[in-house]
Amino acid sequence: MNYKSKWEKGLSYKAYRKLVSDLIDNDKSTGPIQSESLLEYSKFNQHRMNRLDKTLSIEKIKELTKLEFPNKLKFLVITEGWCGDASQIVPVIDALAKAFNIDVRFLLRDENLDLIDLHLVNGGRSIPIMLWLDENFELINKWGPRPRTAQQMVMDYKNLPEPKVEYAEFTKSLHLWYAKDKQQSMMIEWIEMNDAIQKR
Repeated sequence: MNYKSKWEKGLSYKAYRKLVSDLIDNDKSTGPIQSESLLEYSKFNQHRMNRLDKTLSIEKIKELTKLEFPNKLKFLVITEGWCGDASQIVPVIDALAKAFNIDVRFLLRDENLDLIDLHLVNGGRSIPIMLWLDENFELINKWGPRPRTAQQMVMDYKNLPEPKVEYAEFTKSLHLWYAKDKQQSMMIEWIEMNDAIQKR
């Protein structure tokens, strides 16, 4: 995979947010499939991301993580505007990047299937996926689509016997977990990833 070419196609966080917002204003979501449900997810996610953008503290992130990242590290993030997990995670990635002067770009999954298909999770195109690239655009680590505890919640739900609650109902408990966790799990896992890189 030519990660450099993908990086060059990527959007800044501001441009990504504007793209999602402009599409919503035209009653559309990101991606080739358009539906009322995806539009509603996108609208709800936009409100959530707006709230996180206002409440995330870069200084708190610096204090919490106490990290020293590799020089010229880059984050390339695969996402979509309709994805609920992405709405909880993408603003945090951007805040982390701002806190430590890390370049970050965002790509839409369904416009980059060749990329997401290299990073399947349990055979699926789960997002968001956060790729850590070095100064030569080589892949040095990756994370996603959600913190381990949240991922286990999803897997447990999928393994429940039928009949089970609707997925939309299950996601309420998932987003409640995100709210209670307050980004702690993400930060812990990113610290572990960074530690692993530093020890190489």
